[in-house]
Amino acid sequence: MNPDLTEEEMRRALFGTPQHEDQVSTPLVQEPLPEIVFTKPVAAPVAKKKAAKAFTPRLRVTLRVGNKFEGEMTELIHEADTLSSLLAEQEAVKAARKKYKYVKVVSIKSM
Repeated sequence: MNPDLTEEEMRRALFGTPQHEDQVSTPLVQEPLPEIVFTKPVAAPVAKKKAAKAFTPRLRVTLRVGNKFEGEMTELIHEADTLSSLLAEQEAVKAARKKYKYVKVVSIKSM
Protein backbone atom coordinates (compact mmCIF):
# COMPACT_ATOMS: atom_id res chain seq x y z
CA MET A 1 0.00 0.00 0.00
CA ASN A 2 1.35 3.37 -1.00
CA PRO A 3 1.48 5.84 1.96
CA ASP A 4 1.51 8.82 -0.41
CA LEU A 5 -2.09 8.55 -1.63
CA THR A 6 -3.99 11.62 -2.61
CA GLU A 7 -7.30 12.48 -1.05
CA GLU A 8 -9.20 11.45 -4.16
CA GLU A 9 -7.47 8.05 -4.24
CA MET A 10 -8.30 7.50 -0.56
CA ARG A 11 -11.96 8.31 -1.19
CA ARG A 12 -12.09 5.86 -4.09
CA ALA A 13 -10.45 3.16 -1.95
CA LEU A 14 -12.90 3.66 0.94
CA PHE A 15 -16.15 4.39 -0.85
CA GLY A 16 -15.63 3.01 -4.33
CA THR A 17 -16.06 4.87 -7.57
CA PRO A 18 -19.06 7.19 -7.67
CA GLN A 19 -21.93 6.14 -9.94
CA HIS A 20 -22.85 9.52 -11.30
CA GLU A 21 -20.82 12.45 -10.10
CA ASP A 22 -21.64 15.98 -11.16
CA GLN A 23 -19.00 18.42 -10.15
CA VAL A 24 -20.06 21.97 -9.66
CA SER A 25 -17.18 24.25 -10.45
CA THR A 26 -18.93 27.52 -9.63
CA PRO A 27 -18.46 28.49 -5.99
CA LEU A 28 -21.47 29.73 -4.08
CA VAL A 29 -21.47 33.47 -3.67
CA GLN A 30 -22.68 34.75 -0.36
CA GLU A 31 -24.48 38.03 -0.36
CA PRO A 32 -23.34 40.47 2.30
CA LEU A 33 -25.78 40.49 5.19
CA PRO A 34 -27.00 43.83 6.46
CA GLU A 35 -25.60 44.63 9.87
CA ILE A 36 -28.27 44.11 12.51
CA VAL A 37 -27.85 45.41 16.03
CA PHE A 38 -30.20 44.11 18.70
CA THR A 39 -30.98 46.41 21.56
CA LYS A 40 -33.18 45.88 24.57
CA PRO A 41 -36.12 48.25 24.78
CA VAL A 42 -35.92 50.56 27.74
CA ALA A 43 -38.93 49.99 29.95
CA ALA A 44 -40.13 52.47 32.48
CA PRO A 45 -39.72 51.25 36.06
CA VAL A 46 -42.90 49.47 37.05
CA ALA A 47 -44.00 49.28 40.66
CA LYS A 48 -44.19 45.68 41.81
CA LYS A 49 -47.72 44.51 42.30
CA LYS A 50 -48.53 42.70 45.48
CA ALA A 51 -49.69 39.20 44.85
CA ALA A 52 -53.23 38.68 45.94
CA LYS A 53 -53.44 36.33 48.86
CA ALA A 54 -54.73 33.08 47.59
CA PHE A 55 -57.23 31.24 49.72
CA THR A 56 -55.45 28.58 51.69
CA PRO A 57 -57.67 25.88 53.11
CA ARG A 58 -57.16 25.49 56.83
CA LEU A 59 -58.40 23.08 59.44
CA ARG A 60 -58.34 23.65 63.18
CA VAL A 61 -57.55 20.54 65.19
CA THR A 62 -58.35 20.56 68.90
CA LEU A 63 -56.33 18.17 71.05
CA ARG A 64 -56.28 17.22 74.71
CA VAL A 65 -52.70 16.60 75.79
CA GLY A 66 -50.89 15.65 78.98
CA ASN A 67 -47.82 13.94 80.38
CA LYS A 68 -49.50 11.87 83.14
CA PHE A 69 -51.82 8.94 82.50
CA GLU A 70 -55.36 9.99 83.58
CA GLY A 71 -53.81 13.14 84.97
CA GLU A 72 -54.39 16.79 84.18
CA MET A 73 -55.10 17.34 80.45
CA THR A 74 -54.54 20.58 78.59
CA GLU A 75 -56.39 21.66 75.46
CA LEU A 76 -54.16 22.42 72.51
CA ILE A 77 -55.23 23.92 69.16
CA HIS A 78 -53.27 23.19 65.96
CA GLU A 79 -53.98 24.83 62.59
CA ALA A 80 -53.15 22.78 59.47
CA ASP A 81 -52.95 24.11 55.89
CA THR A 82 -54.83 21.28 54.21
CA LEU A 83 -58.33 20.14 53.38
CA SER A 84 -57.66 16.56 54.40
CA SER A 85 -58.85 15.93 57.94
CA LEU A 86 -56.69 12.81 58.16
CA LEU A 87 -53.53 14.73 57.22
CA ALA A 88 -54.46 17.55 59.59
CA GLU A 89 -54.95 15.08 62.44
CA GLN A 90 -51.66 13.30 61.76
CA GLU A 91 -49.79 16.59 61.56
CA ALA A 92 -51.30 17.85 64.82
CA VAL A 93 -50.61 14.60 66.70
CA LYS A 94 -47.03 14.50 65.41
CA ALA A 95 -46.43 18.06 66.58
CA ALA A 96 -48.02 17.39 69.99
CA ARG A 97 -46.04 14.17 70.56
CA LYS A 98 -42.82 16.20 70.57
CA LYS A 99 -43.80 17.75 73.91
CA TYR A 100 -46.56 15.56 75.37
CA LYS A 101 -46.82 11.82 76.00
CA TYR A 102 -50.60 11.38 75.84
CA VAL A 103 -52.57 12.94 72.97
CA LYS A 104 -56.28 12.68 72.22
CA VAL A 105 -58.03 14.33 69.26
CA VAL A 106 -61.18 16.19 70.33
CA SER A 107 -62.35 17.79 67.08
CA ILE A 108 -61.38 18.83 63.57
CA LYS A 109 -63.12 21.92 62.18
CA SER A 110 -62.80 23.94 59.02
CA MET A 111 -61.78 27.58 59.40
